[in-house]
Amino acid sequence: MLRLKVVSPEKVLFDGEVTRVIVPGTVGEFEILEHHAPIISSLEKGCVKYQTQATQEERLDILGGFVEVQKDEIRMCVEL
Repeated sequence: MLRLKVVSPEKVLFDGEVTRVIVPGTVGEFEILEHHAPIISSLEKGCVKYQTQATQEERLDILGGFVEVQKDEIRMCVEL
């Protein structure tokens, strides 16, 4: 499992366990799975998609931001 925390300047948008995350990176969309290599990337306008434990795919439209992945923890700061 991955731990995902998504925050905006106003509030915490999501904090929980997920099985995968797809983000709109500035050089293209990419997927984050368990044991992903550490990475920091900027994000562009697009849709963040993440799969919860209940196998539901959730979607969040963003205007941009940043993502950091380290040791199965994903932290995102986004603008809505």
